[in-house]
Amino acid sequence: MDFKQLESFISIARHKSFSKAAKELFLTQPTITNHIQNLEKELGTILINRSNRTISLTKAGDILYDFAIDMINTKKNTLFTLGEYKGKIEGLIEIASSTIPEEYVVPELIKSFSKKFPHVKYSLKHFDSSDVIDEILNQKSNFGFVGAKIRNSQIEYMTISADELVLIAPSSMDIKSEDGYIDLNNFKGHPLIMRETGSGTRDLFIRELEKHKLSMDSFNIVAHVENTESIKQMVRKGMGISIISKAAVEDEQSFNLLNVYKIRGLKLNRHFYFAYPKKRTLAPLEEKFKEHVLDFVSI
Repeated sequence: MDFKQLESFISIARHKSFSKAAKELFLTQPTITNHIQNLEKELGTILINRSNRTISLTKAGDILYDFAIDMINTKKNTLFTLGEYKGKIEGLIEIASSTIPEEYVVPELIKSFSKKFPHVKYSLKHFDSSDVIDEILNQKSNFGFVGAKIRNSQIEYMTISADELVLIAPSSMDIKSEDGYIDLNNFKGHPLIMRETGSGTRDLFIRELEKHKLSMDSFNIVAHVENTESIKQMVRKGMGISIISKAAVEDEQSFNLLNVYKIRGLKLNRHFYFAYPKKRTLAPLEEKFKEHVLDFVSI
């Protein structure tokens, strides 16, 4: 039994796929298969069910999984301690994030952490808030950054920054407003570009509309778009207006590239959160990153 075999086993268990495990570990699929076959041969038992094109752990696989995690974490602890001794700490931090934190919060955190640990590498993956939490629970990511709390007893949340949603329009468009505020009725007829289903931005806007007995059917929605930068470019080109995070349009507002309004009567304030597993023992590098984020927030 060696660490590469255990890493292959853990990755297959997480992804329920030999091909995805191979991709994650930068190995060929035959190599991954060989690791598992040798591990099963050494332990004298089948660890993975491969029937009906689905992958699942056997009872023996379930037993091994927790021990495998502990052994890999022990390896990480050893390498981290030796890295401190040698003055060169290395490792990979896997982060899952929803759109706005990914674009406007996480880069600054990574930048400041990299100054302390320049040899650390990062994997930053994009998901909706609910999928970010699934990534952490399934141990595919160490940490998450989200725009909405998804209730789960296994996840701890830390508020990292405040935000609010605003309406943006092309700088050439004249919409009736007063002191930077706009009424709902004044933009109902305009083409509206919205975030995709599952987006925290979209969900907050819909919840506030429902308080006023309104729905998305009240608006002229012309597009659903996943990417914030794409939305801003579409609005700048006159394709419509949109509801977006204020943090995402600070530069455009400063240079008068977009008109930005608050919507009267809607409470569109929210927070961004750092999410991490409540009870799972973190590897030393992961613990350092968690401490860094918590310290960063308290500054």
